[in-house]
Amino acid sequence: MAARRILLGITGGIAAYKSAELVRLLKKAGHSVRVVMTAGAEAFITPLTFQALSGEPVRTSLLDPEAESGMGHIELAKWADQVVIAPASADFIARLAQGMADDLLATLCSATEAPIAVVPAMNQAMWGNHRTQRNIRLLEEDPQISIWGPDRGEQACGDVGAGRMLEPVELAGLIEQSGDTGPLAGRRVVITAGPTREPIDPVRYISNHSSGKMGYALAEAARDAGADVVLVSGPVNLTAPAGVEVRTVETAEDMLRVSSSAVDEGCDVFIASAAVADYRPETCAGDKIKKTSQEMALPLVRNPDTLATIAARDNPPFTVGFAAETADVEKYALDKLQRKKLRMIVANDVSVPGLGFNSENNAVTVFWPEGRESFGPDSKRQIAGHLMALIRNHLEAAG
Repeated sequence: MAARRILLGITGGIAAYKSAELVRLLKKAGHSVRVVMTAGAEAFITPLTFQALSGEPVRTSLLDPEAESGMGHIELAKWADQVVIAPASADFIARLAQGMADDLLATLCSATEAPIAVVPAMNQAMWGNHRTQRNIRLLEEDPQISIWGPDRGEQACGDVGAGRMLEPVELAGLIEQSGDTGPLAGRRVVITAGPTREPIDPVRYISNHSSGKMGYALAEAARDAGADVVLVSGPVNLTAPAGVEVRTVETAEDMLRVSSSAVDEGCDVFIASAAVADYRPETCAGDKIKKTSQEMALPLVRNPDTLATIAARDNPPFTVGFAAETADVEKYALDKLQRKKLRMIVANDVSVPGLGFNSENNAVTVFWPEGRESFGPDSKRQIAGHLMALIRNHLEAAG
């Protein structure tokens, strides 16, 4: 990848020590790096460290008379090809979400037209706080901003949970992928996510527990790898990923129609992570069904199979299915792989507490005709990254 100009913003947090290694890795890869530190960051690590590693002066103050004699903050904002805030504290995330420009780093984020990657790092309780999550949702709605992480694990305070800053090697990889090229650059990926709803009457429907989180994480991972991504989403309570085209559907028939249209427009990889209802009511009542008897029979008919339909095309894309099972996971996954003529299937046991449906975490085993590989338990974001890397390797091997 061509050398790029990376503006690294560092805010207050113990994870600031990791940013020194990130600068070293980016310089080693041939990129130009300039560092901006908040006052909080200076309490954890000195500007001199980053000056030595980057070979550039470190900026710490918006009201520096010498730097601002030439409108230095605007010059920096225009200089950057990519802005990365690592670590991004809860305080900085809150200020950025509200559009504040009360220090040099926040002002740069307001002035730059470059993409901004926010890398959260904080205590697990701070990350889980509903106000922090509200601010994250606001940032996720901003097409200029991407959220990278956080990771899960042991924290400096001794707590264990989500909130760890991603490791420098992983961040360097994400920065490489976030440019104009990436390992899936030039590829078009269509992903289905979430449940479907099959109406019984105007009030009730048949559905399932799928939250759509795995499919949305896959869409973000494909986007970060440089792919052009279309996400066909059932009804979920999730924010559309920045840089991803989302097409919403309700029923299984909608899912087939919209997915087929997206594939017709060009598709290299089709990933069917949606939990599509296998059956729907034979008829949908025009009015709400009233409670008039002790029992009610509801005739069901088979829904169309989006995954099998796409895989059965004359020239199908690289087709990946999902198998959410509660027993005999491997047996059912391999049967589905062979019966539907898939290139790959991702299987998971949704009976395991804390994994799968409605969870932030998952554990999966991926099967393909020549092998298998397992990932997790881990966050769905992390597993999505592993899955996209695996798919990419198979695409490259196939030429």
